[in-house]
Amino acid sequence: MFDKINFMNDTHIFVGLKAGVEIKKNLLSGHVVISDAEKNVLGEIVEINKEEVKVRLLGEFENGKLHSGVIRKPLLDASVREIAQEEIPLILGENDQESLLLGSSPFYNGFPVYLNVNDFFSNHFAIFGNSGSGKSCGIARLIQNVFANDHAHPYRANFILFDISGEYSQAFRNINSINPNYNYRIFSSNENEPGAEKLRIPIWLLNCDDIALLLACNSHTQIPIIERMLKLTRAFAEEGNNSEAFKDHLIANAIITVLFSDETAAQKKNDIFAIVEECQTSHFHLEAEVQGVGYTRKFRECFNIDKTGNFTEGILLTEYVTQFINSDFDNYEPQGGVSYSLKDMERALRFTLISDGWYKNPQTYADAVTIKVRLHSLITGPYGRLFNFDKNVNVEQYLAGLLIQGDKKYQIVNINMDDIDDQVAAVITKIFSRIIFDYAKRIANRGSIPFHILIDEAHRYVKKDQDTFLIGYNIFERIAKEGRKYGVLLGILTQRPVELSDTVISQCSNFLIFKINNPMDSEYIRQMVPNISAEVVEKQKTLQSGTCLGFGSAFKIPVIVKLEMPDPSPLSSNSDVIKYWNA
Repeated sequence: MFDKINFMNDTHIFVGLKAGVEIKKNLLSGHVVISDAEKNVLGEIVEINKEEVKVRLLGEFENGKLHSGVIRKPLLDASVREIAQEEIPLILGENDQESLLLGSSPFYNGFPVYLNVNDFFSNHFAIFGNSGSGKSCGIARLIQNVFANDHAHPYRANFILFDISGEYSQAFRNINSINPNYNYRIFSSNENEPGAEKLRIPIWLLNCDDIALLLACNSHTQIPIIERMLKLTRAFAEEGNNSEAFKDHLIANAIITVLFSDETAAQKKNDIFAIVEECQTSHFHLEAEVQGVGYTRKFRECFNIDKTGNFTEGILLTEYVTQFINSDFDNYEPQGGVSYSLKDMERALRFTLISDGWYKNPQTYADAVTIKVRLHSLITGPYGRLFNFDKNVNVEQYLAGLLIQGDKKYQIVNINMDDIDDQVAAVITKIFSRIIFDYAKRIANRGSIPFHILIDEAHRYVKKDQDTFLIGYNIFERIAKEGRKYGVLLGILTQRPVELSDTVISQCSNFLIFKINNPMDSEYIRQMVPNISAEVVEKQKTLQSGTCLGFGSAFKIPVIVKLEMPDPSPLSSNSDVIKYWNA
């Protein structure tokens, strides 16, 4: 069928077709082997006419293995033939101890396609596809195949799935039927979702950056306020610490600062009353008794102003206030490891505003008021309950509580956030990812506890956002760049890759691309994905639903794969309009 090589360039060869030989099948996208005295090279037919075929060079055979890429081109006198049946597994993967069934090849009549488990799951991966292209079914089938794989027993796997639309609530419910040691768990923000546990996050596990994101901070001057608020929250919550004395110290310092300012007595009175009304203790409130020599005064009575413009009880007031100043508190650093609530943070924020005199700075006070309003809205709004955790745990205990319950180890944990708005859902996803990443970095045996963070509709969260403006980093970009060595791996699912972070996509090693129609997304994939040609990008445009283009380090060459429908399926199918119209 094939004649001699007519022409060759850096990436393609042009092979003549023998005259008079009938071609009985479509050769387009078929694979050929180009052989000379020194090597065998794999190629794919990408163009064909009556006289010639154009072949893209894909890889070299060596010692019974296919290696992607071609270093040395074949000689012009090399022979060209169709790939043999026994050579197909060298392209589509072999069924061995390190492999995982992905799907079947529609081009090779349903020949199974395998991927190397380590090459795929030890790296970040991305799944792209239009709505309805099979993207959700694809990830469900992939994870189901992991646990149905006869070659491995992933008892210690940790798949954390962030489900923004509630699609996957049933996709993994039968995993226990494969092996009784495999378990699936779902936490939901919807309090009434059947079979789901309530999603709760300990607020004390959040750091300053997390709180800044949660409260939608947009100014650098708000960061010191949050840092101080968290410090005071922890200090007030510590067992054994006299928090009331600490509060008295903060109030007393603020009052003394006002008393010795150059304001008028009337201004001082207003400022001090504002401090006491905002931050009250048993010793500092307007009706507190101030003991003099042989008499007492109410705290508010000490601020009567005489004809000279001074307080009538100025000396008594100063003596009373200064007795509560304790310099030991000035440099006090809480040890942490304590639990507290959003309301505890709100109370600490009041003391934050008086402790450094920020209420006297108009800009800082305005920033603080913004934090105060948003914190109060969070407490009283529908999402405050998400941070009401009922027992004191550290990071290790919290993560263990997600993944283990009694004698059950949960390999798949679904975080369902289908009734949360995008802004809050994005923050929760970032908080979980940051907690997991920080925990993994502390493990002595680096990478020994792999975590796979699967993010559906990732274009909503893994964005080119402005996190770096405020807190100096984007957690997904940090994980993309550093997570692999700690065993924290990202699985990105999206229908709009053009909206994703360039850094995250550039660090993905494997891709499953379902049909994408948007030319901007196709061009973005071509530009951002390493080692992908325009011809490979073009292939995905004609894919059927449930069929994807797989390529990357886990694949020998880019291959088209037909995935089986998952069982059970995610809730991602279209509404049956005719059925419900006729009901």
